[in-house]
Amino acid sequence: MTRVILDTDLAMGAPGSDIDDGFALALAHAEPLIELDMITTVNGNTDVESATLLSLELAERLGCGEVPIYRGAGAPLTRPDRFCGAPADTVAAFGHHEPKPGYAAVEITRHILANPGDITLVPIGPLTNVAAALSLDHRLATSVREIVVMGGIFLGQTHATGMPGEFNIWKDPEAAEAVLHSGAPLRFVGLDVTLQVRLTRAHAGEMAAAGGAFGEFAGSYTTGWIDHQAARHPDDPLQADSCAMHDPLAVAVVAHPEFVTWRDARVDVVTGDGPARGVMVTDLLTSVDAPPPNCQIATAVDAEAFMSYFLDTIAQL
Repeated sequence: MTRVILDTDLAMGAPGSDIDDGFALALAHAEPLIELDMITTVNGNTDVESATLLSLELAERLGCGEVPIYRGAGAPLTRPDRFCGAPADTVAAFGHHEPKPGYAAVEITRHILANPGDITLVPIGPLTNVAAALSLDHRLATSVREIVVMGGIFLGQTHATGMPGEFNIWKDPEAAEAVLHSGAPLRFVGLDVTLQVRLTRAHAGEMAAAGGAFGEFAGSYTTGWIDHQAARHPDDPLQADSCAMHDPLAVAVVAHPEFVTWRDARVDVVTGDGPARGVMVTDLLTSVDAPPPNCQIATAVDAEAFMSYFLDTIAQL
């Protein structure tokens, strides 16, 4: 059994928003080899207030409302001016929920230091909370069991000048830099593998038809997200019928690391607002004078095995 803190920018429940964070939370709850100790929220796919309210709503639907949820950073580390609040309709629909008092970075630090070597931190949004926690107490880097990050692209590019780095890293590259330099044990699950694991319209329709507090809700919002992506990327046939399960794969490898192939690497990140913001600079350590590794990266995935596991596990909810 692995005890987990899930750090998320969850947006499932907001029309036209990404839905894989919601499936990641559902998978963390349903996986028998994971004990979900805490959920923390961060600005990313949506504002942090919305992420908090939607996490509380989804946890209640999943039947894990007893798991403490703490609100985290509302803006990137070096850009507090980018804070924004939740839309009025989100507050109206979900504002009856209240997170636990306190701040995510503080609670992450407190919980890991109280349980040294026992807690795996799984950030599936920007790394703002994680960087802040690592800065609060240097012992965190050696007390956390490991940090399994959904983020980055290491063997290729995004091929998008508007977002040259993968979203979670691009959103707060300064936070990613701090985490990479922390000395904590790190595993990265990036776009090199997550783009290969995809949920289809047919899957979403089956979930919605099956009913249940989660299935109907998740199936409906998945169809909406695929529609949104198809409209934004009309020349990409893959986006017309499916969406990537980025965050669920990061959760899955905590319990089932065999789904992906791992490789030691030395990784740094381009910070600032230039044309390479968020790009991961990756050394695969093939030379005799290679630098020491600072993380492991996922380089390949058994997509069929993961999707079979994912659909079977989610169907139990």
